[in-house]
Amino acid sequence: MSKVPLTKSGAEKLRQELHRLKTVDRPNVVAAIAEARAHGDLSENAEYAAARERQSFIEGRLQEIEGKLGNAQIIDPQLLDADGRCVFGATVELEDLESGDKVTYQIVGEDEADLKNSKISISSPIARALIGKYAGDIAEVKAPGGVREYEVLDVKYV
Repeated sequence: MSKVPLTKSGAEKLRQELHRLKTVDRPNVVAAIAEARAHGDLSENAEYAAARERQSFIEGRLQEIEGKLGNAQIIDPQLLDADGRCVFGATVELEDLESGDKVTYQIVGEDEADLKNSKISISSPIARALIGKYAGDIAEVKAPGGVREYEVLDVKYV
């Protein structure tokens, strides 16, 4: 499996989720299974079936997170030296040339993407159009509604 880029904060969030799954969720579901098993006939026990399903989800998520962290290439945006170029981890201020709206995005890994927090995935069309650009450059983004143009106003590594 190839390396998965993650920002330092994204890797920390995954570690926190992994810790919670191991120390809180897993013991809770084991207790729920034991309680449901005590109710008798397992073939018609909805509580038991639900607890087993939850256990399966937790174990799958544990494996997924451990795999991602094991293959992670953790990048600290503050340590980047990209000479003002848009790269993974950079925070980019843009202006939509059509509407004049200004937006700021950080380019992050797929698991960290959260548009509400201005974090866009490295594989998104806008991030792919921005990679390699400098402040003052124009990025053409192929969006479902047609091509949109953005001017790169500033690139920061925070």
